[in-house]
Amino acid sequence: MARIDPADLGVFLAIARHGSFRRAAAELGVTPSALSHSMRLVEERLGVRLLNRTTRSVALTEAGERLLGRVGPAFRDIDDAIDELNSFRDRPFGTLRLNAPRLCARLVLRSLLARFIAAYPDIRVELVVSDALVDIVAEGFDAGIRFGEAIAADMITVPIGPRHAFAVVGSPAFFARHGVPHDPRELRGKPCIRFRFLGGALYAWEFERGGEEIAVEVDGPLTLSEQDLMLEAALDGVGMAYLFEAQARPHLASGALVRVLEEWCPHYPGFYLYYPSRRQMPASLRAFIDFSRGA
Repeated sequence: MARIDPADLGVFLAIARHGSFRRAAAELGVTPSALSHSMRLVEERLGVRLLNRTTRSVALTEAGERLLGRVGPAFRDIDDAIDELNSFRDRPFGTLRLNAPRLCARLVLRSLLARFIAAYPDIRVELVVSDALVDIVAEGFDAGIRFGEAIAADMITVPIGPRHAFAVVGSPAFFARHGVPHDPRELRGKPCIRFRFLGGALYAWEFERGGEEIAVEVDGPLTLSEQDLMLEAALDGVGMAYLFEAQARPHLASGALVRVLEEWCPHYPGFYLYYPSRRQMPASLRAFIDFSRGA
């Protein structure tokens, strides 16, 4: 059997991690066809099939699973050893791969990452924006960012960014037509812009005042799964929207939107950066955590 170069095993591990030639090729900076050809050469040299390919998916064979179980931890040890070398450098280097929802990218990360990159020019940051919950380990991310309740219990979490409040907003013309609610229960029967999670559930608007908690299942002419579109619909007078206060703040200042039920709208801790427990944290991630704490 011909010898296998460690780079060949890196190709296999990238495909196994992503379950996709396209995503693995994007990580490695090659075309999917070139990556597929390289993988076939690896299998030919080994004399065993490692992957089952279809037009839509890639799955490990039993031999592939066995190889992944043996070489995966070894490659992680190599990565950890290389990361340890950062302690001998004046500044950390490497790549930091983050996964975050669209709102977090807009409200927290846009300005934070600009300052972080300026402070650490040797670190390259790759941010993948997705509102879907992903397995950050399987997808090859160093860390993810979500609200605390959406994070698996076995992850290490670090608060990132400020606390956030929600706001019920609508256009002045809308409230002139439909009146101003003074109690969350008055939202029932008024046109509201509903939010549907990617999983299919509708969000019930949550309120709290003086220890009293109310969840209102609103109704209205429009249901969306994108908060930026909800903001635009509220500006267009379609109905009331329940948004992050930071999203609506410029439009509240200009008078394009009016806020109601402010005393009922709760504050939340905000977003959390989360990552799996590792013996050796990548220096790029450690630098980002330390920087975000001091930001």
